[in-house]
Amino acid sequence: MNWTNKKIIAILKTHFLIWNNWRSNNSNLNINLSRVNLSSLNLNFKNLSGIDFSETNFRKAQLTLANLSNTNLRGADFYESKLDGSNLTGAYICGANLGNTDLAETNFTKADLCGASLNAAHIYRANFYEANLAQVDLMGARVVETNIEKANIDDCKIYGISVWNLKGNPRSQSNLIITRPDEPTVTVDNLKLAQFIYLLINNKEIRDVIDTVAKKAVLILGRFTPERLEILQAIRNKLRELGYVPIIFDFTKPDSHDFIETVSTLAHISKFVIADFTEPKIVLEEVPHIARTVSVPIQPLCMKGIENIAVTPGNLRVNHRSILDDFYYEDIEHLMQNFEQKVLYPAESMAQDLLERKRKEALRGQE
Repeated sequence: MNWTNKKIIAILKTHFLIWNNWRSNNSNLNINLSRVNLSSLNLNFKNLSGIDFSETNFRKAQLTLANLSNTNLRGADFYESKLDGSNLTGAYICGANLGNTDLAETNFTKADLCGASLNAAHIYRANFYEANLAQVDLMGARVVETNIEKANIDDCKIYGISVWNLKGNPRSQSNLIITRPDEPTVTVDNLKLAQFIYLLINNKEIRDVIDTVAKKAVLILGRFTPERLEILQAIRNKLRELGYVPIIFDFTKPDSHDFIETVSTLAHISKFVIADFTEPKIVLEEVPHIARTVSVPIQPLCMKGIENIAVTPGNLRVNHRSILDDFYYEDIEHLMQNFEQKVLYPAESMAQDLLERKRKEALRGQE
């Protein structure tokens, strides 16, 4: 029999037992339902595995306990649909819209969700084992008791995310963006830490307890244009390699946002600050504020050959002892060869000196 899409969709709209029996009897049939409109349909319990649903409209559809394993869902639209308990093992979901969906106990094992939107999704006890979540929009999502073992969650947008009791350790979780799209970009490398840092930026009471926390964070300040991203990447990777937690504040966003308080808060929770003055316009405005308000070492970097800078780190050092000697690097190789000796060791040494000074001041205050 010649099964046209019209006939297949007509069967799809019947009771799930009829559809599942038809699928069982036509298991070798290659079904392509890409770009069709299945919005608001009741697809609960149905076997949809292996079907091509690329760019299909599932808006407000009901897919509770549906089998979507190994399906092609590239660019599909599931906005406000119910996928609770469904099986998406091995599914290709890149670029799909799962905004405002119910993903309670949904199985995404080894699924590829690269670039998908899970904006404001309800993700409860879902399973993302070995899933690819790179560049996924998780802004406003509620993620509770969910398994992220061996998942890749690099470069995700996570502003407003709510994370509770995650299970497992992801394979990778770098460059998580915790700020809104219209704000200067702040990234961190740990999903749980990201939520904590955002709370620190916006909650003074939480900031007050940060001095009791062992500091591993290093704030990187700079204006990292596309031509200079390789420098940023090298600094970040080196810090990770040496056991630090890099926090990046990139000044390439528009200047309309007042971010002095944000930078100060990030500096306050950092062991030291690395400030790249190669493109110094904004960095030179922020570093003096950090030096005045936060007791933290600041290590200036600058690529050789920069000229016509009215105010230099050396000028700032006259009034601020926490600003270390400048390190001028020739190129990325020169920077990496000298990173530990010229950048980390001076910053760590001053951090210890500042800590000892605080301890002595505290002792004097008790006398």
